[in-house]
Amino acid sequence: MRSIVTTLGLSVALVLSAQGPITLSLHEALDLAAKQSYAVQVSVLEAEKARHKVKEITAIGLPQINGEAQVQNFIDVPTQLIPNFFAPGQGPEFIAAQFGLPWNASAGVTLSQLIFDGSYLVGLKASRALAEQSRYDLEKAAADARNQASKAYFGVLAAEEGQRLVGEGIPLLEKSLTEVNAMLEAGFMEATDVDRITIQLEQAKSQQRSFRQQGDVARMLLALALGIPQGTPVVLTDDLPKILNDANEIALSEQPFDPARHVEVRYADNLLLLQDLNRMNERAKAMPSLAGFLSHQRVWNGPDFDPGGAYPFYPTTLWGIKLSVPIFSSGNRYHKVKQAELALQQTEVNKVATEQRLKAVSEQDRTQVRTAFDNLRTEERTMALAKNILDRTTAKFTIGSAASFELTQEQGHYLTAQQAYVQRLVELLVARADLRKALDMY
Repeated sequence: MRSIVTTLGLSVALVLSAQGPITLSLHEALDLAAKQSYAVQVSVLEAEKARHKVKEITAIGLPQINGEAQVQNFIDVPTQLIPNFFAPGQGPEFIAAQFGLPWNASAGVTLSQLIFDGSYLVGLKASRALAEQSRYDLEKAAADARNQASKAYFGVLAAEEGQRLVGEGIPLLEKSLTEVNAMLEAGFMEATDVDRITIQLEQAKSQQRSFRQQGDVARMLLALALGIPQGTPVVLTDDLPKILNDANEIALSEQPFDPARHVEVRYADNLLLLQDLNRMNERAKAMPSLAGFLSHQRVWNGPDFDPGGAYPFYPTTLWGIKLSVPIFSSGNRYHKVKQAELALQQTEVNKVATEQRLKAVSEQDRTQVRTAFDNLRTEERTMALAKNILDRTTAKFTIGSAASFELTQEQGHYLTAQQAYVQRLVELLVARADLRKALDMY
């Protein structure tokens, strides 16, 4: 069922791609990634395989029917020496005799039924646990897809924000360059002043191109995370202020870590169950197994190939039960049980380690979110101050009370502040995405 949903979702995406841009909010992008990212598609197929594996193992304990047909032609009929009981004491002691005919044919059907086998019962439980494990794998794949899609979504928005911020300063630089050129022609400025502002303008344009390229890469990563073809136009409807000021995102750093609901802990619990079933299976191998069968066969023999002609088919029907009892294995089964028990203890240790690791990671990510938030606010204030200083220096430069060196220096400071702000912005968004994944809240 999930595979059908995935296929339909991908088909819809392809149709939308052909008709025009796909418009997605952040929530819609995460849902789309969880349904049709490439990793999720693989996990869906793996879960489907596991479902069929359960049915395969279940079928082992159900009646099995097998048919068989055979035709044989003895070019040389087997010959055997038998005692000469026709004329005892006269002639040879043994004479050659052929027991059989050149042609024979047979057809039959056999019904078998497993009555009791401890390993089968344990294996049936294990197959269901494996199916559950594949569902956890799918859940983990969906969470990873959401995490990757959110980071790519944030990357696109952050690159566009950086491009916008730098773009705001370019017209001012161009205006300053025009004014300086005019003052140079009037003899009030030197060529060095023009060169400094020209360099600053080129650096701003280069930074804007860099942000544009980063945005293009982020869009490619977003398409990959969404499971849609590269080049598909995607319009993002959520903006950075909305995401940054979202109440749920802000409160994320205060969410407690609940190990019981985390998919990796449930995955570890399932592994513990599987290992315990493995131990039970090794013990069950010392138990007897019982199976029954019913067989019906019809056999024909003749000197020439004429089945059912002069000579009829003769039936053979039998039934029975087979009991297998393991008696002595020279310690083989014992040591396999001990290995399974030790493996179970290892799995228990790994489960505890998983819980502790997840707890440590969640606290680490929580700290990173808080630090990234403080850093972003600091960079916001720094960028605002740099903008104020640049505005005052520009005004002074216009009236001739500030040198071009001061102007380009402050423009450089403002450009650096913009870059730092975008970087801190990305750090906060990525830290929130990682914390959400660590808390298993996707």
